[in-house]
Amino acid sequence: MSGISVAFGGVAALSDVSLTVEPGQVHGLIGPNGAGKTTLFNVACGLVRPSAGRITWRDQELRRLRPSQLSNLGISRTLQGVGLFAGLTVLENVMIGAHRHARSGFFSALFALPTADKDDKLLRERAQAALVELGAESYAGRYPGSLPYPVQKRVALARALVADPELLLLDEPASGLSEDEMHELGEIIRGVTSRMSVLLVEHHMDLVMRVCDRITVLDSGQQIAAGTPAEVQANPAVTEAYLGDDVDVEADAAELARTNGESHA
Repeated sequence: MSGISVAFGGVAALSDVSLTVEPGQVHGLIGPNGAGKTTLFNVACGLVRPSAGRITWRDQELRRLRPSQLSNLGISRTLQGVGLFAGLTVLENVMIGAHRHARSGFFSALFALPTADKDDKLLRERAQAALVELGAESYAGRYPGSLPYPVQKRVALARALVADPELLLLDEPASGLSEDEMHELGEIIRGVTSRMSVLLVEHHMDLVMRVCDRITVLDSGQQIAAGTPAEVQANPAVTEAYLGDDVDVEADAAELARTNGESHA
């Protein structure tokens, strides 16, 4: 994405923001509340159309991106909530994410043609494998409403991963998780980079600093910093954006660096 600007009712939500997710990397998008993170994420998902700028994927410009196109483009996403279907089992929820791998169409499934039966078996196997990868296979036959929230988050992530995307968009995946669960999530995110890129919108800084290769920082709709985790946490503008003007930015940057070093110990 380059030069992205978005305005709502004459109010600028984003102004000339650019971000590139490189192959095999985790790119973090951070900023204080109201910075524009969700708006930029929604632009990437096709939920919000920018007033200016370009979205490029596989060297082609996406002029009118819609959420329904993401799967065929090789892009999967999770939302801040879990977004699971209450009337479907965990396995069936994950199978929905694998539909782009189905060989039969709607009418084959409707009339129970043989190709639909083969697809059902294939998608079930894919969904089961995704649940195994995330340690949630024991919940396959249960319904989302009966599960603890952290397990629901794993199921939602499994549904995104089962499509085997080239780009995974994660919006606040650590919300509602404990420290141990957040650590496990970080290992999962780093583990998938062997086969996909990740755009991570997150406010838990310890997770961001641990898993991201590069970070883009927004404040009031503008890009104020970009670089490696070390470069970003040493940037006084970032500390100022999070903690306000009346702070010793050098001291707080040093404290951020010290805390991050302890988290690696």
